[in-house]
Amino acid sequence: MKIPYNRIFYSGNETEYITDALTNEQITADGKYTKLVSSFLEDKLGTRKILMTTSCTHALEMACMLIGLKSGDEVIMPSFTFPSTANAVMLNGAKPVFADINENTLNINPLDIEVKITSNTKAIIPVHYGGVGCEMDTIMDIARRNNLYVIEDAAQGINAKYKGKSLGTWGHIGCYSFHGTKNYVSGEGGAIAINVDDKNLIEKAEIIRQKGTNRCEFLKGKVDKYSWVDIGSSYGPSDILMAILYAQIQQLDFIKNKRRVINDFYNENLSKYLKAGLIKSMTNIPKESDSNYHLFYIIFHSEEIRNKVMVKLKEKGISAVPHFVPLHSSSMGKKLRNKVLDLPITENISRCLLRLPMYTGMTEVEMKYVVDSLEEILKEI
Repeated sequence: MKIPYNRIFYSGNETEYITDALTNEQITADGKYTKLVSSFLEDKLGTRKILMTTSCTHALEMACMLIGLKSGDEVIMPSFTFPSTANAVMLNGAKPVFADINENTLNINPLDIEVKITSNTKAIIPVHYGGVGCEMDTIMDIARRNNLYVIEDAAQGINAKYKGKSLGTWGHIGCYSFHGTKNYVSGEGGAIAINVDDKNLIEKAEIIRQKGTNRCEFLKGKVDKYSWVDIGSSYGPSDILMAILYAQIQQLDFIKNKRRVINDFYNENLSKYLKAGLIKSMTNIPKESDSNYHLFYIIFHSEEIRNKVMVKLKEKGISAVPHFVPLHSSSMGKKLRNKVLDLPITENISRCLLRLPMYTGMTEVEMKYVVDSLEEILKEI
């Protein structure tokens, strides 16, 4: 049996909506489906304004432009994240400052955030790993006390909550991904959430997204023609992509519940190996978190064991994969620092973590094959 790590799930209405978008002859940004998706997400997430983007990467870039990052500024973020988190900061001339993570959630450690704050710190970018929320109440308190912006990297966090509040809506700005590897997909795509009641900030976001023009004001009839008014870029997604996404988000909770079943199956069948000490830890969802079940991971006691399990699973046709190379230990990360950076939990997790196959359409037969194969390998080891 062949089990991929990920397989895209289609709700059934994607083709119908794509055809409708083509019929409407509005396939550029801000057509019918872009508006439908934006309104849906604003209501569902409970945020002030959602603007759809071509990717979460671009949403992060927009966010960094919105808060006015500049050379000399510092932004604290976990090292255990995708390069886009740091790239967005560096493209605006600022410096990423890497903090360690908590072992129980793999999210940024608020205690290490406080240690890393300097007079140059401008913002914090918490990353919600695997759809499990960071300690946002604590992080927001740190930000308030130090007059810092908070930009949530909720690439993996759509339709998940922390203490009853949607991920991506705690901070001043939130950023989401609808990449083909995520729970809800448009192939490529993202969104930026403006969570503060600031008309000027929203207007600035619209200008940045529309190539630095006041086109949105023109479309609202507030000006008789639009022109270049500020720095910006082309961040609006094709309406065809949004047609795909609209079909996906109409099944928002159905998809989440299907993934919950997979998470629970893995948890119930593998817990005995955690208790027996054959594995060190695995996906943990604290009671404060309402996860979207983006992924399921196992952490082994050593990199050697992790690699051996990964190879043996591959021999059985199962694709299980590691995750992030910590940014601080990457070749680019090493160029950014002039001394050794000690992030022991991040480094150990990266070496020992293995993600099991996790996709919405996964069948019970496939789940059982993964668990049975893993059990066979663990007993052998």
